Amino acid sequence: MLKGKVAVVTGAGSGIGRAIAKRLAREGAKVWVSDLRPEAAEAAVESIRAAGGEAAAFAADVTQRGDLEALADAIYAEAGRADVVVANAGVSTMRPFLELTDEDWDFNFHVNAKGTFYTLQTFARRMKDQPPVAGSELRGKLIAIASMAARQAAPLLAHYSASKFAVLGLVQAAAKELAPHKLTVNAVNPGFVKTSMQEREVQWEAELRGITPEEVTQDYLRQTPLGRLERPEDVAGVVAFLAGPDADFITGEAIEVNGGAWIF
Repeated sequence: MLKGKVAVVTGAGSGIGRAIAKRLAREGAKVWVSDLRPEAAEAAVESIRAAGGEAAAFAADVTQRGDLEALADAIYAEAGRADVVVANAGVSTMRPFLELTDEDWDFNFHVNAKGTFYTLQTFARRMKDQPPVAGSELRGKLIAIASMAARQAAPLLAHYSASKFAVLGLVQAAAKELAPHKLTVNAVNPGFVKTSMQEREVQWEAELRGITPEEVTQDYLRQTPLGRLERPEDVAGVVAFLAGPDADFITGEAIEVNGGAWIF
């Protein structure tokens, strides 16, 4: 489906990002695995290559515009284009609203909102001038990973929810502006995904609510009609769909991937 295409995924050293990178590589793309941690990016690349895929590692902090410019420089120097860009890098902290600090707010917004903005803008500026994808009218696709919390704000996550709401607004506006350049922009909203980030959040929530981590997890399961925690691969499959030709006429949308935990 993506044979011969060039893709880049930020925050791809672990969790959802790593699953996305592996899936896009399985679909035939060469994937540039970007992560703040060089060793995590290299490990993800090794796993992709071991499965027969093609990948390259690049250390980048999405809150630093210069890092993203360097990443784009490297990709365009080698391939002359980027076909799929996935702005996945994200963070979370957890605290009651009345106890939120400036540091909590800034950390979440710098990575989740500004980092997504930097990523999409940096690549869109180059993609708009590249030739269309072979057999398509489009020049490329931009995809942001937001969250179910961008649709239904969660207690203890006011700052995180606000930063992810910002991502959806950014995606909608960018989609309208970039459509004349034949670039699509979409978002994916995961739910309760079983990752190392979720493991940290379960511990935080348990402490803040005065219950056990097991009770927190059971609460997540009760909220999910399909009855299990989401897997990173569940998100990766939807990203692969948006990256492929069957989604060529979709732009400005946010696809909910949460097992029914929130239904629009």
